Amino acid sequence: MTNNTVASANISFKNLRRLYIFALLTIAITVLLSQLVIQYNLTSQLSDSKIINISGKQRMLSQKLTKEILILNFISDTKNNKKEIEQANEIIKLWKFNQYALENGNDSLGFPKVKSQKLSDLFNAIKPNFNTIVQAATVFLHNKKLGLQEKENQKLVAIILKNQGIFLEKMNEIVGQYDTEALEKVTLQSKTEYTILGFTLLVLLLEFIFIFKPTNKKVEQLISKLLSSEKKALKLAHDTEVISEAKENSVKELKSLNYAMENTLLYCRVAPDGSIIHIGEKFSKLLQYSPFLSDKTFAQAMTPVEKEQNLLNQIILEKQRIGWQGEIYITTRTQQSIWLDLAIIPVTIKKDESELLVICFDITERKNAEQEIERLNNENFNDRVNQQKIISSKIVENQENEQNRIAKEIHDGIGQMLTGLKFSLESINLEDKEKSEQKIEYLKKLSLDIIKGVRTATFNLMPPELTDHGIVSSLAKLTQELSKLTGKEILFYNKTDFDQRLDSLVEINIYRLTQEAINNALKYANSSHIIVQLSHSATLLSIIIDDNGKGFDIASVEKKRNSESGMGLLFMKERIQYINGRVFFSSILGEGTRITFNIPI
Repeated sequence: MTNNTVASANISFKNLRRLYIFALLTIAITVLLSQLVIQYNLTSQLSDSKIINISGKQRMLSQKLTKEILILNFISDTKNNKKEIEQANEIIKLWKFNQYALENGNDSLGFPKVKSQKLSDLFNAIKPNFNTIVQAATVFLHNKKLGLQEKENQKLVAIILKNQGIFLEKMNEIVGQYDTEALEKVTLQSKTEYTILGFTLLVLLLEFIFIFKPTNKKVEQLISKLLSSEKKALKLAHDTEVISEAKENSVKELKSLNYAMENTLLYCRVAPDGSIIHIGEKFSKLLQYSPFLSDKTFAQAMTPVEKEQNLLNQIILEKQRIGWQGEIYITTRTQQSIWLDLAIIPVTIKKDESELLVICFDITERKNAEQEIERLNNENFNDRVNQQKIISSKIVENQENEQNRIAKEIHDGIGQMLTGLKFSLESINLEDKEKSEQKIEYLKKLSLDIIKGVRTATFNLMPPELTDHGIVSSLAKLTQELSKLTGKEILFYNKTDFDQRLDSLVEINIYRLTQEAINNALKYANSSHIIVQLSHSATLLSIIIDDNGKGFDIASVEKKRNSESGMGLLFMKERIQYINGRVFFSSILGEGTRITFNIPI
């Protein structure tokens, strides 16, 4: 090899080193900047999430305070009043603290003191209603504690109910504004991340085009030249002093390259018959193979498993002229299973003399990660299939139970009364007017009972109030009837005077969801007071069912998908999603449960 070739190779390696340093620095800076931006945005979003959560909790606290006031207004038991008054005072204290923290900022909660102009305007707008509710509730509780001013208490309850609806509507606007501002931040973060990703991909593409691809070509050419130069130098070493000097330079260059390859690449030089010419130090350590052994083939050095050896021998035999690249799975001598991305490159030494250069990359971690992802995806798919099967079976079971109940109700009730009506009609003797008149009076009463039974059955199937007058009237009728039937205090409030008609499918689903929530409160929670509140905005209809029952642990119930309670929550979620709505569960053990249905209108 000439001095010019040596100088050219040194220049190439210097350029390669500079390019590699530049590429690594560029990627490192890009990754560092992206992480700094992402961490900053995530910190900001955590604060936004907490603010939105507290804002939503303010709505719940206002409604809970109203519920407590209403319960106190209807209960005259002094012992229970004392406990309820203390609870209501605690709610007011927490409500005021949260409201002042949201409005003025709070360092301990991480709430910013500076807000957007729109949020400041919204807080200024809600402040009179908030102060009115707090003042009225405080006076009401004071009067209730002393047992005075019952007439004034009724006025205070009316003031609280009037302002509470307005407070909820304005608080919804505040939550919506917080949500909008948080979404803007997320959108900005997404755009920033996409920009960084695009820049990173562009850097990687440029590195591939201008660094890796030319480098790969140069390395192949240089390796071929070095191998050829080494053999020529050994053969002609004794001829001339000039050739000897060239041989020395070539050997030095080869040693330098070999050192670099030994410490950076998993590589091996293999003869066409599969025997090892040379194996790199890093490769031999991975395979636990001594490079001084010369009696083993490349396949035998790679793995002791005969099946894997046969595969490697077949690849070398079939691909030694055209080369090969692919992933292989082998077992080492220490019984360690590894994945290798293996490339076999044919290198021509002379016209009739060639060898194979094998270069590998250990991709075991990547393959293990891919297999784990595939396993988790399969588990998730199987869980969803099993869940759907449970839902389907429960739906069929509920339909069968409902049909049996209706059939039994018609057979045992209406059917027997119709049979009695038939026999009574047949037994009428028109000649005996006095007995005929008595039987006719009895038949009139029996006919009224039959009509009432038919109406009850049809009301359970499809309430006429729902088809004739809409959801508001049907919910009022439902709470009224259930209150009479169970003897429990079940109240309905149309807080925003909603009077619109909705799609029939939406109305029947809202009715069934509310009916299910009330029945659960009566059946499982042992509730004595249930309040159903309906309110709406321009785009959302909200129905809230509060009870004072024993409550339940939401997380543990949701895990028990096969239990009746777990399936009840799941069916509610499925039904509300069917009409594009959302359901929220809030329950405290020993205090009660709140279920909120939000339906777009």
